[in-house]
Amino acid sequence: MSRKMRCRSCGQDEAIVARSYCEDCFGPLEIVYDYDAIRARVDRDAIAARPRGVFRFAELLPVEEVPSFSHEVGETPLMPAPRLAKALGLTDVFLKNDAVNAPTLSFKDRVVAMALGKAKELGFDKVGCASTGNLANSVAAQSRRADLEAYILIPTGLEAAKILGSAVYNTTLVEVEGVYDDVNRLCAQLADQLPIGFVNVNLRPYYAEGSKTFGFEIAESLGWRAPDAVVCPMAGGSLIGKIHKAFSELETLGWIASNGARMYGAQAAGCQPIVDAFERGDDEILPAKPDTIAKSLAIGNPADGYFASKLIRETGGVATGVSDDAIVDGMRLLADTEGVFAETAGGVTVGVAKELAAKGHLKAGETVVLAITGNGLKTSDALATQLPPPKHIKARTDEFVAIFEGAAS
Repeated sequence: MSRKMRCRSCGQDEAIVARSYCEDCFGPLEIVYDYDAIRARVDRDAIAARPRGVFRFAELLPVEEVPSFSHEVGETPLMPAPRLAKALGLTDVFLKNDAVNAPTLSFKDRVVAMALGKAKELGFDKVGCASTGNLANSVAAQSRRADLEAYILIPTGLEAAKILGSAVYNTTLVEVEGVYDDVNRLCAQLADQLPIGFVNVNLRPYYAEGSKTFGFEIAESLGWRAPDAVVCPMAGGSLIGKIHKAFSELETLGWIASNGARMYGAQAAGCQPIVDAFERGDDEILPAKPDTIAKSLAIGNPADGYFASKLIRETGGVATGVSDDAIVDGMRLLADTEGVFAETAGGVTVGVAKELAAKGHLKAGETVVLAITGNGLKTSDALATQLPPPKHIKARTDEFVAIFEGAAS
């Protein structure tokens, strides 16, 4: 077996089990791999020749066998964004666009594919999650195809589109009074009592590894190299670390020359505990009370916040928060320049990139990747009062001509 669990705090190795914490020190567990064995077995040309999807990178993922579902997950475009780059004063900007990821239009489809695959290997027939929306949608959808019974727990006040995007799959959807952190705490208690594989609780080490495929695909799309900088939205803080881990694993295997990527973390100012930790300089997370339109990022006590802040510092990056107004402006700028409708988290990423470029942290001539993690159709409420209504005319050519000529003048 080329995979095992290791504590990120004390370094103790653990067996492959449905648990996210070390029994010795209660630090978080993650999956580690035998890179010599992987290097002897496969190379990047063999990876590239496989059928498309996240499981092309199977040797670097936590499942022992590729599951029979979710093969369409991943392989989203790395889009050149020249018009956005010009607006930001940069030259080489790319969008890793998981707003079009299958099956539920967010990067969470990647992590759920891993978690459910591992859930079946560990013998679970029931799965669940605590979610601010995107994860709920993905667990609900993919559990149908994996023939697993799902229990989806969400906080009050989520966007209607995200609630509908879970309920449509005939899953057990439970709205819990409070914010995400209340829901997550409840799920942690339930995981100790019930035979349920909660993807972001007792299955979290396996779930988190799915985010590496976001980074693997970036490097492959760039001609097997790491970018100079990645701007990534942060909720629990896992994604930014796993993207960097992906680049580092590719460097260890000799599949890219080096991993010099600077990692930049983006949060909404109304919920920025990782930014606050970074700015204080101690990387310690002090829980925050969420108050932002970016509900998918509204996690006041992020599980991987300490590691995210530390990583940003170590790679020479910066963590920054932006206001709700800047989030809306970022969503509109992305749509206006590149025709991409991202959810509020995308507005956070673009808003932070704009600020970083203005302050000289991102520079012309560098390869900069912006992580777009979800589709704007899920958070359209954020723009409902921000856009002009359609122009209304009678079915007469002269009335349309007046609009046409007014736009041309």
